[in-house]
Amino acid sequence: MQYPIAIEWGDETTAIGIQIPDIPGAVTAGDSFEDAYNAAIEIAHIMLEELVTSGQSVPMPTSARNHHDHPDYAGMGWGMLEVDITPYLGKTEKVNVTLPGFVIQRIDRYVRDHNIKSRSSFLADAALEKLTRL
Repeated sequence: MQYPIAIEWGDETTAIGIQIPDIPGAVTAGDSFEDAYNAAIEIAHIMLEELVTSGQSVPMPTSARNHHDHPDYAGMGWGMLEVDITPYLGKTEKVNVTLPGFVIQRIDRYVRDHNIKSRSSFLADAALEKLTRL
């Protein structure tokens, strides 16, 4: 899933900060954007694990537009962070799905071109994205 991130650009004396508004407590920083981004992935997984361990549900990503005008993020830049949330969604179950060949080919091409773990991962993400819009 892609979560919006708020980026507070630092300078030569201040680290670059990243917040993930949709994941409570997911705030981190780094001396370079790459360090901050990698730290953001790590803190996302830590906070999601804490939420699930405490019996809470995994927060689904919303649009950056939902947070853009919030005073906590004034003057920040925005980006997206890819986070694999499947480990926090519970035990996997095998299902049999019938799809047209054309759709399967498009899915497989997308999975390959975007370095997604598997067809199943793509379908789970697509379903979750659709379900969050309800």
